[in-house]
Amino acid sequence: MRRLALIALPLALSGCFYPADRGRALETRIEKIDASNAQLQEELKQTRAQLDATLPRIDEKIAEVSKALQSLDTASRRTGADIGIQLQKTVEDLSQLRGQVETYLHKIGELETALAQTNEATEKRLLALKGDEALKEAEARKKAEELKRPTDKKEFLALAQEKAKGGDVAVARQLYSEFLKKWPKDALAAEAHFGLGETYFAEDKCREALFEYGKLLQEYPKADSTPSAYLRSSDCFKKLKMQEESRLALEELVKGYPKSDAAKTAKTRLAELDKAKKAEPKKGKK
Repeated sequence: MRRLALIALPLALSGCFYPADRGRALETRIEKIDASNAQLQEELKQTRAQLDATLPRIDEKIAEVSKALQSLDTASRRTGADIGIQLQKTVEDLSQLRGQVETYLHKIGELETALAQTNEATEKRLLALKGDEALKEAEARKKAEELKRPTDKKEFLALAQEKAKGGDVAVARQLYSEFLKKWPKDALAAEAHFGLGETYFAEDKCREALFEYGKLLQEYPKADSTPSAYLRSSDCFKKLKMQEESRLALEELVKGYPKSDAAKTAKTRLAELDKAKKAEPKKGKK
């Protein structure tokens, strides 16, 4: 029962909060940006429709030219001047239509560029409103997207672990998250949850770290990293000033995984806690 409470607590602690006033400002800006995007998209749609209407006329003119050329050898009833006039007019019409197409293509290019710039500016504004962390995560996503992804799941996980060990924590977090989306039920997902928790722990984001450790404890109790997840959970609870939960994590670790290296560390910490507790009354008497 105590173990279940310990597992459930990190999941409950993981909620995210966003100030109401910043949320309203964010919504207002998003509405304005959406309206601007909608206008650009509508104009782009109309220009493409004009282009689509013009292209068949070009095809018709080309067909006319082809037909005229094919009938030259049988045009004995008409003079060369008549044929030349017809061809000249067809060429002029075709040139005019080609000019319209080039104008539409140029306009479409401008609209697509403007739309891309608007979307990029929108993303930057939204990230700026959300703060430095959001900007950092966005940069990590972009950096992670440039990496070549292994198709093998073990190699994929190894890449995430390599980035984490190299200090590129934000990129490692992106890779761990992507791994869990690709292979959510695989046994290696346990290591991905632990690795993801470690990226948060490295940045003192204990609530987020506890959520990942909690998922590991709940879904993969026999995984190799489960004892370490208990130990890390104890560290996180301690940082959050939750001393009782921190001790409980150590006790559950020793009880459930007595032969693990993490359990040895837990026993040492529990002994230190007991020693400190016994010393408290003596300090009080002085």
